[in-house]
Amino acid sequence: MKIISIANQKGGCGKTTTSINLVATLAVNGKRVLLLDLDPQAHATLGLDRDDKNSIYNVISRITPRKLALKDIIQNVDHNFDIVPSNVLVGTLEQELADEIGREMKLTDALSTLKDAYDYVIIDCPPSLGFLTVNAIRASHEIMIPVETSRFSVQGVDHLMDIINLIRDRLNHPVVPRVLITMFDSRLRHSFSMLEKIKVKFADMLLSTIVHTNVKLKESAVEGKTVIAYDKYCRGAKDYYTLAKELIAIHQGVRLPEAVAAERVAPSVEAEFSPKMKEMVSREMRTILPTTFLLYAPDAQSVYVAGSFNAWAIDESCRMQKSGDHWLSSLPLGTGEHRYQFIVDGRWQPDPTNDRSESNGFGDMNSIVEVTAHAA
Repeated sequence: MKIISIANQKGGCGKTTTSINLVATLAVNGKRVLLLDLDPQAHATLGLDRDDKNSIYNVISRITPRKLALKDIIQNVDHNFDIVPSNVLVGTLEQELADEIGREMKLTDALSTLKDAYDYVIIDCPPSLGFLTVNAIRASHEIMIPVETSRFSVQGVDHLMDIINLIRDRLNHPVVPRVLITMFDSRLRHSFSMLEKIKVKFADMLLSTIVHTNVKLKESAVEGKTVIAYDKYCRGAKDYYTLAKELIAIHQGVRLPEAVAAERVAPSVEAEFSPKMKEMVSREMRTILPTTFLLYAPDAQSVYVAGSFNAWAIDESCRMQKSGDHWLSSLPLGTGEHRYQFIVDGRWQPDPTNDRSESNGFGDMNSIVEVTAHAA
């Protein structure tokens, strides 16, 4: 059971939106997921239109007249998707447990009763670095930090990292931090300027997925729905679906095809191969072919190509280079058909010069390229 806290002390960075919609898209991908609302504002609970009479407060509190087990307050939202609600009483826990020994373990103890009932537990933390967030980090394996492209959101990451390091040193509990770009507005030059700074500052922690500004994300919360239930074809639904896929791939240890191809094409010069091994390498190399992608976009600031060959991830390996009015990239692809799109200044689009395409289930089209092996 993988436990992930979603936290940033700065409010308004898409923390609760990410919690709700990541859980929904993980569930769509066949994972059993529990969303634990640990924010006294209970935005995740309200955003899914759930009853908040019984909450995580009734599990952790010592003085509540309605002491309950965690399993007693879990509510079902959808297939594979459950929630532990929050309410305003959760905010009183810090004062109530201020002098209690082992108070930072309260949430860990509560979650231990689930005994791998879920594949993922996603914790929506409050926008603060107090008792509740410390409990969440101590209970977690990973921390996902939503960051909008603003200076204040980036500062929130620095403060949270201080707490993460403190918990590692004082409680001997290391967690893996991951930074997620949210609320990205590709219409603004400032967004791209901040994106480059974030890439440099958090290079080792940055997730490939970028969540773009999308009005459907706000509308779905007003309606008490996840974005994929509200409009599965919108940009926001696609971004969170991509995030779920990326997270699953990370935890399964899936490596991108390009990385594998690069190792096959360029083995160490010091390696000694037997004749049989040399023939196998040669045979494998004939199935990995350089494939060139070209796009006319004279006014674009950045262009990527992503597809089935790299799990639809946007990273430096698929950044295209500008040459005059065109952008181009040559990638080593395996033989067979590959689906792909271009990402032009943050906007996804099919290849306008490729007649081969198919619907991708998100309201737009994927282009198709077929790589044919050389004759033996």
